[in-house]
Amino acid sequence: MARFYFLLWQKWALYVTLSSLGFAGIIAFGITLFLYMKEGSVTLSQDVYQALWHIFLFWLPLVWSVTLLLALFLSLKRVFNQCLNGYTFKLLQCMKKENSETIEVVGYGDIKRVWRKWLLLLIWLVGAQMVLALVGVELFIKHTALFDWFSIYLLYVFVLVAGYFSFILLSSRCRLVRVKRC
Repeated sequence: MARFYFLLWQKWALYVTLSSLGFAGIIAFGITLFLYMKEGSVTLSQDVYQALWHIFLFWLPLVWSVTLLLALFLSLKRVFNQCLNGYTFKLLQCMKKENSETIEVVGYGDIKRVWRKWLLLLIWLVGAQMVLALVGVELFIKHTALFDWFSIYLLYVFVLVAGYFSFILLSSRCRLVRVKRC
């Protein structure tokens, strides 16, 4: 069972990473290109390349924070009905019936209720990690500012770690999700 959760998390983490960074890179490149054209498409020189690179690097983390939410939503659909190490996550049609039917082809409309519960579970797990990290930083590393060490990249690592534990807790926190043998 532990191998199932690890394989599921590994596929999920790869998908979230590639899709969120890919979308963010494309959008940040589009913004950079738009700003370059808006300024009159000056001739390219070393200084212009450097300025465009800095504009791209400015927009990338801002856009990444939005595309990460989109990638999290899109990735949850891929979690269901994948047979990994003999187990799979199944999404139930109704949580009130004992013998509820499973949804074989999971769509984005089907995962809305599950996604809200999973996202809140992810937020709580990330918050717990931040508290533990803050305590660890304050005990072992002396900083002048409270969150001097914090960045969006570290937050992304926290989201990835929380994703693993959220899959373990998902079937117990959400009655629409079951782990079944396949």
